[in-house]
Amino acid sequence: MAAIMSGMMIVLTLLVMVSVPGLSENSAVNPVSADISAACQASQFAEACKSSLMNTSLGSKRAGAEEIVKTAIGLSLDGVKESYRLSESLLASATDSHNFNSTVAAHYCLEAMGAAIRTFSRSGAASLGKRAEVKDGRAWMSAALTYEYDFYSAFNRLNRSDLTATIQQMNSTMTITSTALSMVAAIETYGRDMKLWRPPRTERSANSSTSETSSGYDDSIFDVHNNGVELLPNVTVSLDNTSEYSSVQAAVDGAPDFSVKVFVIHVKAGVYREIVRVPPSKTNLMLVGDGMDRTVITGSMNALQPGVGTPGSATVGVNADGFVARDIMFENSAGPEMSQAVALRVDSDLSAFHRCAIVGHQDTLYAHTLRQFYSNCRIEGTVDFIFGNAAAIFRNSTILIRPRILPSKNGETSPIAAHGRLDPGQSTGFVFDKCIINGTEQYLIDFHANPQIHKAYLGRPWKLFSRTIIMRSYIGDLIRPEGWQPWDGTFALDTLFYGESDNYGPGANVSARVAWSAQISPLAVGIYSPQTFIQADRWLPFLLSNYLN
Repeated sequence: MAAIMSGMMIVLTLLVMVSVPGLSENSAVNPVSADISAACQASQFAEACKSSLMNTSLGSKRAGAEEIVKTAIGLSLDGVKESYRLSESLLASATDSHNFNSTVAAHYCLEAMGAAIRTFSRSGAASLGKRAEVKDGRAWMSAALTYEYDFYSAFNRLNRSDLTATIQQMNSTMTITSTALSMVAAIETYGRDMKLWRPPRTERSANSSTSETSSGYDDSIFDVHNNGVELLPNVTVSLDNTSEYSSVQAAVDGAPDFSVKVFVIHVKAGVYREIVRVPPSKTNLMLVGDGMDRTVITGSMNALQPGVGTPGSATVGVNADGFVARDIMFENSAGPEMSQAVALRVDSDLSAFHRCAIVGHQDTLYAHTLRQFYSNCRIEGTVDFIFGNAAAIFRNSTILIRPRILPSKNGETSPIAAHGRLDPGQSTGFVFDKCIINGTEQYLIDFHANPQIHKAYLGRPWKLFSRTIIMRSYIGDLIRPEGWQPWDGTFALDTLFYGESDNYGPGANVSARVAWSAQISPLAVGIYSPQTFIQADRWLPFLLSNYLN
């Protein structure tokens, strides 16, 4: 992930506001432009918003909130489709010229733009008159903006002058996507009266407030209990050739496309040395192992290998919605000297992981986009080992820091979470609830032998609006008193949100915490509950009662 360094601030904050050509002096009293002006109050880029929308069919008619928002989404989708075509052209030319780096970037951008197109298509179909669908739309738009930024970053790193126009085109697309996302957020916060709309506020915003405060909320339905219910698989994978499949990937490939029912693959105990990819068509797929330390899918790819990169290093990569895993380990065995090496990458909306181990060193879990739930899991790593821009809840899970070097007598710096929220309108963040945050046995031996040279932190800001919450969790003594680590100087310290609430243990003392972290009021913790943060009450109880218990 260091290869995607955040010294380059999110491009949206660097865009120069453009003037609005062609608007008459009487536009303030023009009801058409008044509608657009009211809607564009929600945008961080109000003038660019008005200019873009006035050049559509909205420039000649009155329009309500939903039509304006969907027009903005349509503009974003048009920009993404153009970027997809540009990626195809780059891939063709790079292949012909045997330009390896450009070929890899083009492949990655094609995947990112394909994902963005899918999320935009769903966003445009959502009914913004229904609160649940507004939340869905915001989640999908949040993902689309992340995919666009991935495209921008990949092309920008090529440092090719002939791609300048392509990068500028993506800048414009990200601006209108941010605007559409802000409008969806405004509907969620203020309703459909556009005169009330304002740009999205973060928890750090002065005088900010939320209508979603709650005290004493009951979220016990999301605690997964082991009730011994037997789960009957559709197919089975084993290494002894006694099952339908001998590889996990073959079983995934054989699963039905776009299934509306959960398709269960039982992966029997064993060590499966393979790279697994779950494409977007394999919806509602479930992997069930025989135990997180008995069924292991392991790989050793790393970001330093030619043509791999951080996302491509994942042992298991999931791009299909509704993915579920239980009683299985995802491992990247590349050593700590191999830089970024992802064990599990997740781009799956409404995905759930129960009793899973996710084990690696740097960048172990790439919770990239969309809504994710982890319960009773064990996640191990060294640096930024839970990162990405998903809305993810980690519940009743064990988070363990591993030594970066064996023996680690010279010390190391080990931040756990590196959340990558790019825009204040994105409904993303990491929530650690009722977790154990500690070190592996070897790390704790080294730490207690010389605590001053082993510096562990709850997290650091990968992107400008990084958001991480630790609540009702045990925090071990390995966590530094200041709690949180800067990324680079003062980057993101005024815009991030790092909050703690009702934690315990020797590392939970907040008296010496950095000034840019916060203590969350009991009246506000409900914002980070599963039902509010990832709308889990609409989809998770079914999985809990039928597949995860």
